[in-house]
Amino acid sequence: MTDLARGRTEAAHPRFGFTEEELATLPTVFRDDLLKSQVVLVSGGGSGIGKGITFLAARLGANVVICGRKLERLDATANAVERATGRRPMTVAMSIREDEAVDALMDRVFDTHGRLDHLINNAGGQFPQDAIDFSRKGWRSVIDLNLNGTWWMMQAAAQRWRQAGCCGSIVNIVANVDRGMPQAAHTCAARAGVISLSKTVATEWAPLNIRVNCVAPGVIESEGFQVYPDKALARFHDANPMKRWGDVWDVAEAVVYLSADSGKFITGGIIVVDGGQAQIGVVWPAGRPDYFGGSKLNGV
Repeated sequence: MTDLARGRTEAAHPRFGFTEEELATLPTVFRDDLLKSQVVLVSGGGSGIGKGITFLAARLGANVVICGRKLERLDATANAVERATGRRPMTVAMSIREDEAVDALMDRVFDTHGRLDHLINNAGGQFPQDAIDFSRKGWRSVIDLNLNGTWWMMQAAAQRWRQAGCCGSIVNIVANVDRGMPQAAHTCAARAGVISLSKTVATEWAPLNIRVNCVAPGVIESEGFQVYPDKALARFHDANPMKRWGDVWDVAEAVVYLSADSGKFITGGIIVVDGGQAQIGVVWPAGRPDYFGGSKLNGV
């Protein structure tokens, strides 16, 4: 684990997350061929948590497909993965907000590989703001991406699995929403919707041999940290009893556990990767307001 993963921040030119060299060599609990020849689709696979999942799946022998809005970012990740593993992920530039683009993506995956074994819905995004100040455009944007986009991907994969008469696994990256998410109400609403949706279709799709699960990260250090103010970053680690940040590898290994045979009897479930945050802390991504104690209380 890097010093940054233990909760250190750097005031000038911070580097959040692992380097590509680190992602290529980090130790893993899984055997090298665990996902050999299996096809794994990772949305948002060019950066952050998705990039970590992409590296790990490729290192475990999977044929990986990554999608996202920026082709240059996807290609850069694909190049790095190819250098590390000898296998180049297929890259598809698209937006999961667009249902027709999702259908085209799924058709391309099945046409190229003849199958899809695992769908990892990682793409998403939000911005820290008090809910009372959300613009309608901002609200719609987050809901459309995090909830609707995730659903388009889930349904498109499930329909093709049903048509092919084969099984599949879906893992949705969500958030820890049981205690609410002040200053992130839009994504809280969307992620709660995905969690309930996942539990519902896990039952509906069980006869199709499709498993659906979620991974709920807590404070996970990645390049996405750059959108948060320093006063919030300085205290993120206080929101959990382990008093540190998690890292993308923690999430990636949880995703693989659910996707591989290790998770073959798990559906409709959630693995919470948050250092115990659910028990004691609420994250304030824009900084805890003075009304709630500001810097005087634990939490952020």
